[in-house]
Amino acid sequence: MPLDTAALARFLSAVHPYDALSEEALTALLPRFESRLYFAGDEIYSLGCDLEGLYLIHEGQVEIRDENDVPVSLLGRRNSFGERGLLRDGQSVTSARAIEDCLLVILPRDAFHALLDQEDAARRFFDRKRAAKPQKADLATSRVETLMAPAPLTCPPQTTVKEAAQIMHSRHISSVCILEGTELLGIATIRDLSGKVVGGALPFDTPIKDIMTPDPVTLSPSDIGSDVLHMMMERRIGHVPVTEAGKLVGIVTQTDLTRFQAVSSAELVSEIAHAHTAEAMAEVTARIPQLLLQLVAGGNRHEVVTRLITDIADTATRRLLALAEEQFGPPPVPYLWLACGSQGRQEQTGVSDQDNCLLIDDAVTDDQMPYFAKMAEFVCAGLDTCGYVFCPGDMMATNPRWCQPVRVWRDYFRSWINKPSPEAQMLASVMFDLRPIGGTVGLFADLQETTLEAASKNSIFVAHMLSNSLKHTPPLGLLRGFATIRSGEHKNQLDLKHNGVVPVVDLGRIYALQGKLAEANTRARLEGAMAAGVLSQTGGQDLLDAYDLIAETRLEHQAEQVKSGQAPDNYLAPADLSDFERSHLRDAFVVVKSLQSAVGHGKGMLG
Repeated sequence: MPLDTAALARFLSAVHPYDALSEEALTALLPRFESRLYFAGDEIYSLGCDLEGLYLIHEGQVEIRDENDVPVSLLGRRNSFGERGLLRDGQSVTSARAIEDCLLVILPRDAFHALLDQEDAARRFFDRKRAAKPQKADLATSRVETLMAPAPLTCPPQTTVKEAAQIMHSRHISSVCILEGTELLGIATIRDLSGKVVGGALPFDTPIKDIMTPDPVTLSPSDIGSDVLHMMMERRIGHVPVTEAGKLVGIVTQTDLTRFQAVSSAELVSEIAHAHTAEAMAEVTARIPQLLLQLVAGGNRHEVVTRLITDIADTATRRLLALAEEQFGPPPVPYLWLACGSQGRQEQTGVSDQDNCLLIDDAVTDDQMPYFAKMAEFVCAGLDTCGYVFCPGDMMATNPRWCQPVRVWRDYFRSWINKPSPEAQMLASVMFDLRPIGGTVGLFADLQETTLEAASKNSIFVAHMLSNSLKHTPPLGLLRGFATIRSGEHKNQLDLKHNGVVPVVDLGRIYALQGKLAEANTRARLEGAMAAGVLSQTGGQDLLDAYDLIAETRLEHQAEQVKSGQAPDNYLAPADLSDFERSHLRDAFVVVKSLQSAVGHGKGMLG
């Protein structure tokens, strides 16, 4: 049913940037909007078409696909789309399709441009959205430190060519740097071995220093990718050592340049979508750390980076579901695979396990359940192969408890809400982050709506959830320092996950519960809570700023680890930060602690 003027005004007053407009400006804009209904499967617009205006979702979900017909985004209520094309030449740079029944409101093209001309808030908002688009891998703007392979293969000058060749072969590496202590004397490549040793009939015990290229040209980590490319082309070389303060820190090869330019989220999604085995997908997901490094180095915001990385996990899951159906046959009844945890919230980083479950149509019979058990085993094992390791808490569809008909799930939620035991609080916290990944989305829609309604009305359950959300606290010391981990492998470090982002995630979940918000993403929950009046504008903006700083620090830490050849984790030593960075990070933790305190003392949600 089309929206009347009053309903449209109420909706826009909770959507940025329209909530920042004066009453007169919003009133003048209302008649220009048109509401339109699209049914599941309807094409909203195609790639390259003339856009009629800016689209804003009132109800439903819309899938956006890029020029390669690869899904790049799944949008929901209060999300707008089409602005990229409108800000360029008016032609769509993507395609859009309704994946469930949708009610959209459309602002015509001329009204959209007039809004940008007349309202600073709108211009800043859409400029920011445009700037937040993921940047393509670009050698001209990428630093050498994001391209190089750290810890290159080295050997002393007395090493024989035979020994060097054996080491290079075993490591599948095409070059070796020759060091005298820490001094770089030269470099030898496969070409040197074949041309000078084999071609020149030299004995295999010839010292590597006799065939190396002495005093090779080098670059520093702060140089840019085009410097590497130009040097290789000018000097006809394929290997460039990277030195810093006279010390060898890495090497860049032609293969590294090719690999860098090939790594993009769309490319990884496309390769996974066409893979035929979990092992083939694993070869693709192994490049996720490099993607994370490039996205962070490119200046992308944390919510963009984590969304793009999560899209890869979503694609792998859907591809495994398709392969499972190919192997086991079509499902006997409809089903829905859902993710929870960081994947459910679209907040995956370089370190992620799997958390998932299966909802099955109530028409399923006992003799049909083994089909879904086999499907769950296949998909979870495939995700583990791809690097999404098995959940240590067994929150996976392979656990029969989490592979059940919808009626059982309805009973689960009803029981958790009515009898909020410690286990119920924990399970409810996990399951309130559920997000559909593959299958029949309609199986979840009614369940989510009724659960949110019942949960928000049960004051005892809400109180227990509030208490549970305060178990993870920011790492603040009694003085002005940090409360670091006291012992073990990560002694004197901060846990940026459990004591950094998780406290904000928990608060976002509580605000969503209070506001009956369907969003699972933390930032979307906080923004929605502010729009719904559950969270004050001042408290909400402070919490958003704090969350952004903590999440950005976590991603930058992981990117630094990838750059140095380490596996990314969530543990950061405060000593690795500058005084300026430590001060701001502590201020962010203080904001989170203050919001936790307000909630814990029963001051409500208005921060």
